[in-house]
Amino acid sequence: MIAQRLTDDIHLFRAIDWDRKLFDELVPLPEGTTYNAYLVRGRDKTALIDTVYPPKVEELIAALKAAGVERLDYIVANHAEQDHTGAIPALLALHPEAKVVTNAKCKRFILDTLPVDRDAFITVRDGGSLDLGGKTLTFHLTPWVHWPDTMVTFAVEDRIAFTCDFLGAHLATTELYARDEAQVAISAKRYYAEIMMPYRGFSADALAKVEALDPVLVAPSHGPVHDRPAFVFDLYRGWTADEVKPLVVIPYVSMYESTAKMVAYLTDRLAERGVAAQPVSVVDLDSGALAMSIVDASGIVFASPTVLGGPHPSLAAAAILINALAPKTRQVAVIGSFGWEGSLPEQVIGLLPRLEAEVLEPVMAKGLAREETLAEIARLADQLAGLNTAEAAAA
Repeated sequence: MIAQRLTDDIHLFRAIDWDRKLFDELVPLPEGTTYNAYLVRGRDKTALIDTVYPPKVEELIAALKAAGVERLDYIVANHAEQDHTGAIPALLALHPEAKVVTNAKCKRFILDTLPVDRDAFITVRDGGSLDLGGKTLTFHLTPWVHWPDTMVTFAVEDRIAFTCDFLGAHLATTELYARDEAQVAISAKRYYAEIMMPYRGFSADALAKVEALDPVLVAPSHGPVHDRPAFVFDLYRGWTADEVKPLVVIPYVSMYESTAKMVAYLTDRLAERGVAAQPVSVVDLDSGALAMSIVDASGIVFASPTVLGGPHPSLAAAAILINALAPKTRQVAVIGSFGWEGSLPEQVIGLLPRLEAEVLEPVMAKGLAREETLAEIARLADQLAGLNTAEAAAA
């Protein structure tokens, strides 16, 4: 880890996790990740904004020493998860003079999870400020992006917004700034889909709050720094908006190909009607790829054979994940096959209480889908395409 210069008085200390493949035992990391901490030196005081994941603590301490940091007055915690706060106990042991600056909710979470003395805190409110001597930090609460405690710290004189998880990306890179915007856009979308999408409305509110600060740099705690903030602002504006794209995502699993043939038939019928279709096999599922696919999708069709009277377990797991992510999808349906009995459609829809979507009539085939069932799939394609046609006409 080295100090990377943002300004003469503000530096990034980035721990790069090239090989980490899974975050929180949940989120796939195909491109690794970084943990970013930012040092702000004022005339009188020095503040470290966020820290690093516990296994990277020694790297951070060594890098701070190499940069000649002999005193820390403040450690700002924008969010309590330990990929940002994990180094606080070790830093307080080295710098007992330091105070942890955070909001009341974040303070409570840190006290719950880390061995930090209650007297080590300075609690700030929305709009509060901290004077470092020629450098002013202001604090802006942005709850639920993606925890209730999150906030943004703003370096007023330098117009740098330190946004913690918000506007970040899981991307291991040595590049200081987001130069490869195509690559960063993919990583940022995966990050949004997996972490921020369940709180889409809060993300829209936070975006407005950060944009109002008019930053020249956006410095998140994962991934590169944005020296063209409009790039990441525009991405989030599209993702958090109510508009959807003419795309139907089809999570599916097939045991003896009957369901797979129904998926293929639906895919073709949608294509004929000008609607993109994206079948996603849920066997050995990349949950991040599935999450990305549904960010703007107008419809989701779950496809499964009947197993023990209900959906295949892999399809059920995908439905539970999609329900948790709560995409802005407008229509949802179930197709599949059965041998003798079952309540597959009802069980799948029952797994989706958070989806504010129209539930279309299911299409189920007894064994192999024949002419009558294929006609029902064509009618389903008409309904899915009809929504997109109506929205295009309204626009």
